[in-house]
Amino acid sequence: MITPAWLTPVAWVFVGVALLCAAFLVYDILVRGYRQRVGAMNAVWPMTALYFGPLAVWAYVRYGRPRSEQWQGKNGAAPEKDLSTAALTGGTPGGAASLIGHVLGVPLIVFSGVTIAGLDLWAMIAAVAVIASAFLFAYEFFFSTVPARGLPATQGTAVAAFIAFATVLAFDIGMGGWMLFLHFGWFMPAVTDVTFLFLMQVGLILGFLTGYPMVRFLVARGVKAVT
Repeated sequence: MITPAWLTPVAWVFVGVALLCAAFLVYDILVRGYRQRVGAMNAVWPMTALYFGPLAVWAYVRYGRPRSEQWQGKNGAAPEKDLSTAALTGGTPGGAASLIGHVLGVPLIVFSGVTIAGLDLWAMIAAVAVIASAFLFAYEFFFSTVPARGLPATQGTAVAAFIAFATVLAFDIGMGGWMLFLHFGWFMPAVTDVTFLFLMQVGLILGFLTGYPMVRFLVARGVKAVT
C-alpha cells in the first residue's frame, strides 16, 4: 500500500489531540476530583477521548462531570438524561471495551501469526470481538446493569452477557466493516505506522455510530442501566 502524503500529518495531529484530550480528562477526574458515580467510568471517559478527541471532552463536561459527587455537591442533582443522551453515554463503555480489544487483540494476532481461512484480518476481528465482549461483560456485571438492577448472579450473568454480545456485534458492523474495507481496498498500513492508529480511531468512531441504535434499544427496553 502507498500511503497518501497528506494522511501522515493528519494522523499525527489527530492522535496528538486525542492524547491531550484523554490527559485532560484524567486530570479532571483524578486530580480535580470529579470521580464518577460508576467507578469504571473514570477510565471509560479518557479512553473515549482516545478516539473521539474533543467531542469526548464536550460529552464528558456536559454529561459525565455532572454525575460526580463533587459536581453535585456544588450544583445539586445531575440533570435527568433523556433516552438519546442515555444511549450516547451508555455507548461509551462498549467503545472503551473495543479499544481495549484492539490494543490487546491486534498485537496478539500479529505476533502469533494466527489466521482464519488464511487471513490474519479475520483472526484480528474475532480476537477483538472476544476481548471486547469479555471487558464489556465485566463492566455490566460488576459496575453497571447488574448492581443497578439488583439482579441475582445467574440472571445477572445472562443479562450482562446478552448486553455485551449484542453491543459488540452492532459495534463490529462499523469497526469490522471498516477494517475489511481497508484491507480489501489495499489501504491498510502497517500496524507500527501512525496512520494505522488514526484509521483505527476512525473505525472506533464508526463502530460507536453503528452500535448506538443497539444501545438505545437496550436502554429503552430497560435491559441496560443508564450510565
